Order: sequence, then structure tokens, then C-alpha cells
Amino acid sequence: MTAPLLPELTALERIIEQGAAHLQVRTLCTIEAPPGPDLPLHAICMGSSAPDAPAVGFFGGVHGLERIGAQVVIAYLQNVVNRLRWDGLLHRQLADVRLVFMPLVNPGGMRLATRANPRGVDLMRNAPIAADDRVPYLIGGQRISARLPWFRGAPDAPMEAESQALCELVESELLSRQFSLALDCHSGFGLADRLWFPFAHTREPIRHLAELHALQEIFMQAYSNHRYLIEPQSVHYLAHGDLWDHLYIRACEEPGRIFLPLTLEMGSWLWIKKNPLQLFTRSGMFNPLIDHRQQRVLRQHLALLDFLPRAACSYRDWLPGAAAQELRRAAALAAWY
Repeated sequence: MTAPLLPELTALERIIEQGAAHLQVRTLCTIEAPPGPDLPLHAICMGSSAPDAPAVGFFGGVHGLERIGAQVVIAYLQNVVNRLRWDGLLHRQLADVRLVFMPLVNPGGMRLATRANPRGVDLMRNAPIAADDRVPYLIGGQRISARLPWFRGAPDAPMEAESQALCELVESELLSRQFSLALDCHSGFGLADRLWFPFAHTREPIRHLAELHALQEIFMQAYSNHRYLIEPQSVHYLAHGDLWDHLYIRACEEPGRIFLPLTLEMGSWLWIKKNPLQLFTRSGMFNPLIDHRQQRVLRQHLALLDFLPRAACSYRDWLPGAAAQELRRAAALAAWY
């Protein structure tokens, strides 16, 4: 492989080389990001290829400034590849579940240190879906100019190459299965780590609210000391063009299919509170710049990422049955809406 001028891509390609015997790797497309060479969008898959096996997707780096999201996914992929040498339980798990990784969705934005991709488009405002109520000015997505943040892209323009690559990967590897989960790692909102679920474009509850409530329950049982706030994104604001709303709606077109996308929104304001000088750098507003804090972040989310494949493997054991659906949904509505 060509040596990239991007540390996260260098780390990812090193892991790909290390785990080559166990990984299926493909380059979804390449992205122009002058002044350096074109950057590849890698997708890494491993585990069961059975069409009825559940799947979990891990995504990061959608916003180029939020490097820590990509680093969390890369750190977990490194953990899994390292364990393949000796962990028999992991091999048995991978016989029953498929893992999909796209750690660098926006490598061009990461190289340029911008939230948007090199064309100035915010990938998480780029899907063909509009909010059904007023959104916050600019933040909710705008079509005024690519020179301003949160640009959705021109009207009637196709989705950006990065957005299309992510959607095609999710549709082929996750939405083709009866049950799948996704985790998209971000940073930059508040003092607490949050796990958001759709919708972002409407305040209406999603169809699989009971299933999400059951997933929260087993996570809390397994990790009772966790510090995540689990909630719908719409509690805070609405937005146009959310990719996960778009993909969730696509998944619901197939009866019986369950796709539960989650967004990890790491509370970067806490890092700024501990080190106010970070406010004076663009990357410092979204990343823990001090080394020991970065290492702590990479460690503290490992349990969450490791939990998701376990939950997917045994989804039939914790999903609410028909008799429990209404009670579970009522509990979720009371908790979240």
C-alpha cells in the first residue's frame, strides 16, 4: 500500500497488514484532498459470512476535526486483531457474527482539519432527508454556502462520495441481515458521553423503540457503572440530512428487519474544562490533546464497543417478544419522550 500522509490511515493500514489472514478489505473509493495524494476509503470486514448472521458496524471520522472518533474505532480494531492470535472465545464469537469497520469516513477532512469533506460538505447533513420542523440556524444544516459550516450540499446534487460509500457499505453488510447494529463515533457535545439514536429529523419515536430500550437494559445490567446518557438525538435539536436517519428508514422498508444505529457523542467540553488552553486550537475543541487523557478515552469506550458484538450474537435472547412489546415501548416513551 502507498504510505499515506495521515497518521490514522498509517495506523489503519498497519492493522490491515497485521490481520490480513482474517480480514476482508476493500477500498470503496478514493478521495482527492490536495496538497497530498488521494486518500482511500477502506472497509474492513471479518467474521461470519452467513447471510443470516447478525452484524455490527463501527464507523468513525465522519467529521475531520473529530479525530478521536476515528482513533477509538481504530483502537478497537487493533484490539480485535491482536486477540485473534490467542483468543479462542473471540474466534467462536466471530463464527456467529459479522464485524464491519469504516474508521475513516472522511480522511480528506481529517487531513485538512475541517469538519466537512474537501468539497466543503458536512457528511452528516448530506443525506436526502429533511427535518419536519425548524432546525437550529446553520447547525441543523444549511445550503447557503460551502464556506460556512454544516453545509448540506447543493440542492438536487447527489450525495458526496464518502456518504455514498458509507451508505452502500451499510446496505450491503448490515441492512441485508435480519438484525444489525451500528456505532458511529463522534465528539464535541456537552460535558457527558452520550449514546444517541434516531431520529434527528423528527421528534417522532422510531419504530424499534422497544428494542432499543431492551438493548439499554442489558447494557446497564452488564456495565452498571457506565456513564453514558442514552437518548434520542431529537431531545437536543433537529437536523437535516442525517445519514443514520436515512439508513434506518431504508431498513424499515423490509418487514421484520431490525437495524439499530447508535451515535457515540463524546463530551469534549469536559476535556476543555480540564485544560482551557485547548480552546485556542481548532482540534482542541474536539479532541483530548494531552496524551494521558487520550489514552484514557481509548480505554474507557472499549467495553462499549466490545459489548455490541456480544449483544448482536445473542439478540434473540434479549429482544422483547410480542407479549412484551407494548409494555417495553411504554417504558421507553416514559423514559425518553
